[in-house]
Amino acid sequence: MSQNNATGESSGSGEPGIWEGFKAFLMRGNVVDLAVAVVIGAAFTNIVNSVVKGVINPLVGAFGTQDLDKYQSCLKGPCEYVDGEVKSGVPIMWGTVLSSTLSFLITAAVVYFLMVLPMAKYLARVAARKKAEEPNEEVIEATELEVLKEIRDALIAQRSGAHDSATESSSIPGPTGSSKDS
Repeated sequence: MSQNNATGESSGSGEPGIWEGFKAFLMRGNVVDLAVAVVIGAAFTNIVNSVVKGVINPLVGAFGTQDLDKYQSCLKGPCEYVDGEVKSGVPIMWGTVLSSTLSFLITAAVVYFLMVLPMAKYLARVAARKKAEEPNEEVIEATELEVLKEIRDALIAQRSGAHDSATESSSIPGPTGSSKDS
């Protein structure tokens, strides 16, 4: 494919250029939905972090320090700090992991209870409503099927009656679609 210019427009060969393909990719609904979800997710993260710092940490602070990040254990002797840096020992910062875990659990709970669960209930109601409307159509289809079976049985009976009398040729097509002559 030859290019007319640096923008990637096609030279009339019927194939989309790079620029047209990129525009089509960006204009897909799922890309726009994903971008909106990322923006809302970033804003939602601030809310969850505020809940953890403003509510959860003080509750934990009732039993110890309000800052979960300060919970730690030391390997290889006591940890000594100079100007915020570790001078000796190996600190295991399990409070930071606990804080992040609480943030994750709160986020997951809010997403589940405020978004996933209501949507699942709504979709279940819609499916139940559709299912309630379907039996009428199924009864009609079953009735049509019964009528077609009766027509088939009548044609078979008519054909076998014509073969039994052997007076005329049957004009009803056989299983292969051809007429039988007697």
